Amino acid sequence: MQFTSEQRLDDGLLEREFTLGDVPGVLWTPESASAAAPVPLILMGHPGGLDRMRPRLVGRARRSAADGFAAAAIELPGSGERPRSATAEQARADLQRAVKAGGPVDDEIVDRLVLPLVDKAVPEWQATLDALLALPEIGGPVGFSGGVTAIGVRLAVVEPRIAAAVLFAGSFVPRVLFEEARQVTIPLHVLLQWDDEGNDRQAALDLFDAFGSEEKSLHANMGGHTGVPQFAGDVAAAFFTRHLS
Repeated sequence: MQFTSEQRLDDGLLEREFTLGDVPGVLWTPESASAAAPVPLILMGHPGGLDRMRPRLVGRARRSAADGFAAAAIELPGSGERPRSATAEQARADLQRAVKAGGPVDDEIVDRLVLPLVDKAVPEWQATLDALLALPEIGGPVGFSGGVTAIGVRLAVVEPRIAAAVLFAGSFVPRVLFEEARQVTIPLHVLLQWDDEGNDRQAALDLFDAFGSEEKSLHANMGGHTGVPQFAGDVAAAFFTRHLS
């Protein structure tokens, strides 16, 4: 891991950009973090485009820091300045056409778009986690927050260092990952926007039902994809405080 920039934000939050191989990312740490007092870590998932998502990610990182956690995000494969995949671009175009037409999205399209992304992104997240936990000011435990939902599902299955997860139900999940969801056992909190125009509500409910966790909660709110109310974020933050502090 190589840090490429560093700045202290107005509330004392330390923001450091880094690269790990060809994967760019950002780490935010609270003022309280030190080698003498390492802090837990939240991995912040997002739909891609790290620069585009930066304002929202900084907001989430500020809240995490206020609760005593570091937070990190990395760029997804095929997003930002990372190389594009012609196969993924074609699958994305096919999906957008199906959604625009108002009909159901064929499982084959979802598989072509999402499964290669999961297969590549999850090992990148694990490598990032290796590097972050080697820093003296980061001590764990670790949580995962956000999307892409399918990435969060796979990480919850294969990465034993993740102790709890908050998943944002707002992206397509291949049916094969419903079987993986049955293997998830960590505490889960799922946020669902009931009127999300880009999300199959029933599929989100079916996925929640499939999770094998003994502790799982679903927080559903009226409104579209970008209308998550502040109190829903407060509930998610309280969930991490319970499980990571």
